[in-house]
Formats: sequence, C-alpha cells, structure tokens
Amino acid sequence: MSKILVSACLAGIKCNYRGRSRTNKKVLELVERNIAIPVCPEVLGGLPIPRKAAWILSKNENYNGDDVLDKKTIVIDESGKDVTENFINGAYEVLEIVKQYDIKLAYLNQYSPSCGHGRTLGGDECCRKYIRGDGVTTALLKRNEVRILTKDEFEKFYDQEMCYLKRTSKKLEDFFNSYKNKLTR
Repeated sequence: MSKILVSACLAGIKCNYRGRSRTNKKVLELVERNIAIPVCPEVLGGLPIPRKAAWILSKNENYNGDDVLDKKTIVIDESGKDVTENFINGAYEVLEIVKQYDIKLAYLNQYSPSCGHGRTLGGDECCRKYIRGDGVTTALLKRNEVRILTKDEFEKFYDQEMCYLKRTSKKLEDFFNSYKNKLTR
C-alpha cells in the first residue's frame, strides 16, 4: 500500500503559524493507520511554532510558489522579514521525505503559502490576500510529479483505502477462523 503525504496541521499537530491545528478526522485516521505521513514544511524549514503569518510577495504580479522557487519573488512575514529561505528549505526537506517513501500523492492545507493548492496567500508588504497559484512546497512537489489531491479527490482516496482495509481485514479474519477451526478438530 502506498503512502500519502499530508499537512501535519490536518493530522491534529499544532504547527500552523498560530500554533493551532486544523484537524481532519480522516487525515488523522490515515496517519494512525500508518498510511499517511504528516509534514509541516515551515517547521521543517526552521520556523518556530507559533510564528508570524507569512505570504508570497506579489505586488502587481500574480506571483506564487513557482515564482519563489524561480527566485522571481520572495516570502515575507507580517513584520516584513524575508523568510524565503525557510520556505524553500522546508519544501526541499519535504521532497526528501517524498523520495524516501516513494510518495506519489499529497493532501495539503489549502491556502497556505507553503501548502496551498490552486490558491495561496500573496500580497504586498502591508496586506495579504488569496491569489491564484500554489504554495512553495506544492509547487516543488508538482515539479517532481507528486499529485496534489483536492478535497473531493482526498475523500475518494480515503473511501478507497478504508474499503481496501476492510476487505483485507475480513480476509485475514476468515483465514484465522479457518485455521483455528482446523486446529480444534
């Protein structure tokens, strides 16, 4: 059974910028069953918990995570500090985990400047807003052929995994019952 990469905050780990989680019970169950591997790119990149909110600097352009990786723009926090290096380093740490476990799928926290998929946080020096595009880690994972699941796709993945586990569990139960019956004859 292949593994799926998930945002650690969705798995109940209090690691978002406010030091909170966004627990998704299905994600948590997959982690508990050793099907999902939780990661927080920002923490892996050296940022603390909690930390200042950050976004992709995208003044007049619609810059996103790809542009950060291509060094066309930077990531800043609410104090104006450049945290680009942390975001890029964290993305590459996640990529190492992906390679180590041969992961092909990921379900990441929507809108995050690291994990956002389709929409992420951007803006100028004084205010942030949602922009089109991916976060830094998501952009790097896509470049490395990791498929990022939408919420609906994740739900389907979860249902398929649970169905598989139930079938496998039932087969094992039948096997052990048959074996037990043979031993007691």
